[in-house]
Amino acid sequence: MKKKASLKENLIGYSFLAPALILLIIFLIVPIGMVFYYAFTDYYLLTPDARQFIGLENFKQLFNDPIFIKSVWNTAKFVIWIIPVQLGAALGMALIINKNRKGNMFFKIAFFAPVVMSLVVISILWLYLLNPNDGLINALLNQLGIKSMPFLTSPKQAMYTIVFVSAWQGAGYQMLLLLGGMQNIPQDVYEAAEIDGFSKFQQFRYITLPLLKPTAIFVLLTTLISAFKLIVQPMVMTQGGPMNSTMTMVYYIYQTGFTDRLVGYSSSIALVFTTMIGLITIAQRKLIKEDKD
Repeated sequence: MKKKASLKENLIGYSFLAPALILLIIFLIVPIGMVFYYAFTDYYLLTPDARQFIGLENFKQLFNDPIFIKSVWNTAKFVIWIIPVQLGAALGMALIINKNRKGNMFFKIAFFAPVVMSLVVISILWLYLLNPNDGLINALLNQLGIKSMPFLTSPKQAMYTIVFVSAWQGAGYQMLLLLGGMQNIPQDVYEAAEIDGFSKFQQFRYITLPLLKPTAIFVLLTTLISAFKLIVQPMVMTQGGPMNSTMTMVYYIYQTGFTDRLVGYSSSIALVFTTMIGLITIAQRKLIKEDKD
């Protein structure tokens, strides 16, 4: 009787788990398997029945593809810049609203508002603001006697402009996480530091930063992984240009797969990209584990 009751309980449990498990298989496991298979074929979207297994040919072509190499460099460049800019802005905003002062609610809403807005809407908004002919930003620069800047039409400036827009949009989320970490620091520690004659900067350096480390590591790693998936901003604002200066890996996967319809080739890029993200995730777990130890 006990075995039957246990079996019945297990079946009931699996029945509740089944819908989520089915969705996981359909939308995650199966696509991963298809990408892995297609990466070793010459699958062209308009002739699906003509695909053939070609082994490592896609990968040989991939690492000799100047646009792919450029997209890897652009992605790395974006990650290298967005981490200090976005996290620095988030930390500064968290410090501003961490103090009890009038108007804190306004600043919280103002800092977090861009996070809840659509990335497409934000990209279009900044596209108009940064227009070299009649954009508001260049109009203000002209009033100050500075000539119009080609923010999104210059290969030297386009990626840095996207870094700025991305940091402006996403810093509010990291701000809330860091603010939560700051508010969990016991106030007794700061009071003891003040009695010992610590200045505000010394309190920040020797108390806030060390005790904020676990939260900061989590924020750093989530921002890092998110930065690798950059696609919307360059797609809307520059279409990967000028001269592929804002072409990222994820955007190149989209372009080769849906615009050029080279499903096999785009799958090989996706496989390389997934491997990179997997290595970062492993490093993330190791880093968090070492921090806990």
